[in-house]
Amino acid sequence: MSPKQRLVVIGNGMAGARTVEEILARGGRDSFDITVLGEEPHGNYNRILLSKVLSGSQDPSEILLNPIDWYADNGVTLKTNSKVSSIDRAAKNVQTADGSVVPYDRLIIATGSRPMVPPFGGLRTDDGALKPGVFVFRTIEDCVDIAAYARKCKRATVIGGGLLGLECARGLLEHGVEVHVVHLGSHLMEMQLDRQAGEILKETLRTMGLHVHLGRSTKCILGDNQVEGLAFADGETLDCCMTVISCGIVPNVELAKDCGLTVKRGIVTDDQMRSVDDPDIFAVGECAEHRGRVYGLVAPLWHQGQVLADVITDTNPTALYPGSKLATKLKVMGVDLATMGITEPAPDDEVVQFNESRRGRYKKLIIRDGTLVGAILLGETEKAATLLQAFDRGSALPEDRAQLLFSLEGNKAEASVIDAPDDTQICNCNGVCKSAIVQCVKNGRKSLKSVMDATRAGTGCGSCKHQVQQLVEWAADGAVEADPTIHYYVPGVPLAKPELVAAVREQGLKSVSSVFDALAGGQEDPSSKMGLASLLKQIWGADYEDERDARYINDRVHANIQKDRTFSVIPRIYGGVTSPDQLRRIADVADKYEARLVKITGGQRIDLLGIKKEDLPDVWKDLGMPSGHAYAKAFRTCKTCVGTDFCRYGLGDSTKLGVEIETRFQGLESPGKLKLATAGCPRNCSEAYVKDVGAVAVEGGRWEIYVGGAAGAHVRKGDLLCTVDSHADVLLFVGRFLQYYRENAKYLERTYGFVERIGIAKIREVVVEDSEGIATHLDHAMQQSVDAYVDPWLEAEQPVSVHQFASQLVGVTG
Repeated sequence: MSPKQRLVVIGNGMAGARTVEEILARGGRDSFDITVLGEEPHGNYNRILLSKVLSGSQDPSEILLNPIDWYADNGVTLKTNSKVSSIDRAAKNVQTADGSVVPYDRLIIATGSRPMVPPFGGLRTDDGALKPGVFVFRTIEDCVDIAAYARKCKRATVIGGGLLGLECARGLLEHGVEVHVVHLGSHLMEMQLDRQAGEILKETLRTMGLHVHLGRSTKCILGDNQVEGLAFADGETLDCCMTVISCGIVPNVELAKDCGLTVKRGIVTDDQMRSVDDPDIFAVGECAEHRGRVYGLVAPLWHQGQVLADVITDTNPTALYPGSKLATKLKVMGVDLATMGITEPAPDDEVVQFNESRRGRYKKLIIRDGTLVGAILLGETEKAATLLQAFDRGSALPEDRAQLLFSLEGNKAEASVIDAPDDTQICNCNGVCKSAIVQCVKNGRKSLKSVMDATRAGTGCGSCKHQVQQLVEWAADGAVEADPTIHYYVPGVPLAKPELVAAVREQGLKSVSSVFDALAGGQEDPSSKMGLASLLKQIWGADYEDERDARYINDRVHANIQKDRTFSVIPRIYGGVTSPDQLRRIADVADKYEARLVKITGGQRIDLLGIKKEDLPDVWKDLGMPSGHAYAKAFRTCKTCVGTDFCRYGLGDSTKLGVEIETRFQGLESPGKLKLATAGCPRNCSEAYVKDVGAVAVEGGRWEIYVGGAAGAHVRKGDLLCTVDSHADVLLFVGRFLQYYRENAKYLERTYGFVERIGIAKIREVVVEDSEGIATHLDHAMQQSVDAYVDPWLEAEQPVSVHQFASQLVGVTG
């Protein structure tokens, strides 16, 4: 048996690690002793998801593609924090900055790229480091540093309106920062979009609260000791306290150049990804230049890695990389986008275009000699699979071009994925083709979650998840298995709600972190924190141990954040009944704190919009009214009509009952928001039939109680729960139903979904007839919650932390 060759890979990024995976998949473990040298302290991770780490919606551990243990499990030596200083081609070894020497027989250079940092004035300190408040956006460490600094800032700028810049801006918005994108070009993402698409995207992002400045050339970063603003070439300035530079990338080719390899923009390779100067050295990824092109999208990098692995393992020694047609499907700040090929037509090209800017939708095809050579789909990408197939294969197009833009026949889009060739790439982010997904299902994984875990398809930007689902259903031939995670109350704790509640009670888990420690192996899941916090507050009431990072920003400051990063304040007006004194106070507060809009809400309250975060405590003090909980997953309001005192049709005092309901249940935590109403007669002026709970007065002084109504995106008339004789009975059965809902609903499940899922017959049996003998428990649990209520606006007197209502920390301007 011949000895193994020594294979060294410089770079542990997405291209380098993926190439190693491809080599192992071809039996490379038997042929090579593989050593990977990575500069970062982690295993390989998905850079596409860095914006989610920046926003806090994902933990760094969640974006790891190959954790450190993976390398050892696969016989690969990983050296982290290992910066390579030189390559000695004559001696065939690699030297690292710490003095180590690593010999090789074959070498793969996968050094990737680094952010391009233009030579702005005021960029660096005297020692050459970036000035405090200046960042680049490339690594997990960058995300951690940016997020920490953003918590001290009021306004941030991102220089660069390409994909990475916009993703960075998205992450910053989640930290409550006012974000401005400064872009040199005339429209956003000019590498992927034409001017019209760029303008539509700009307007869409503006509605999300992003400020965009086009055609702006940054000249200088202002501030002596830290960032205080930007100065532009036209003489204008923009105040800010931090800036992230995202102006493109530069291939890391210095090692290759220093050891004598041919370098232009990247390391020049042949069609087998071998350097043109040395048969034992290969290059792959963003540092490689093939046929004059350097690729920055991941799909070409996957193809390069496959060819290199075929060649180096002798699986297919004649394999060739022909180059890639650029196409991608992704999300930009949550907006669906698919692009391929060119964005501007030649004079004789055919252009097919659809523009619905009002809804953020834009579609454009460029056809040359009957072949698709370019496409842009913005805001709606259901035809992306069909177009990608036509683009990749140059296949014939239908004469009716509208078929390419719209699904004109039933399940046309679904069929296109199923009928696509086996090598069609479904997931661009992770380079997963149709055959890999189908084979995974045939190997026994028959749920969407298990297939995604095994193949990584759909775990990047998520835009291909629907196609993966279609393929799983098709390949499983009707035997699709339910994903057990759909029964979890929150995704990060593997328990359904009854088991979770039981464990929390049995183990006395009163904080979110203690739940993760005891029930999730100590692994915190940011997306689960808010759901757990709500549940624990319902279970423990005043004994709940509050951890502020487990709350949404709205719940941390008890006001609704708006798209311009100001806040909306809605005081409680019981039953919609107010007084001249309250109205005067509201008017005075609106004037004093410069509310930008004063609006009467659909819930018969008054909303003060445009309030600054730092003014919130004083606003609440001056109002002297309790919180309306318009920001919470909780009881919001009880809408009323005027009832018997004034209305000639009134059969019951709906106003008095509404005030009683609102006084009793104010601020009540629940899985979803609760909107109630009382109506003095069946004419339903207060829309009680379509509320979560509605009480309607009928003949004989009685009240009908309806549950599970809705009048938003989902419209549903509530089901009749029972008919009772008094206000006291209304309060009793409303409270009992709400407690049953709180204990058994899924997180974020509104009452209309809960009632449909459980069934009104079952709910009547439990809540009204006490078929399970739990009525006393439900009543007692509700009373405990009512007794534990404390107006959250009392925090205005004594904030939880010094920064709770601060827009910035002392010492940081902007």
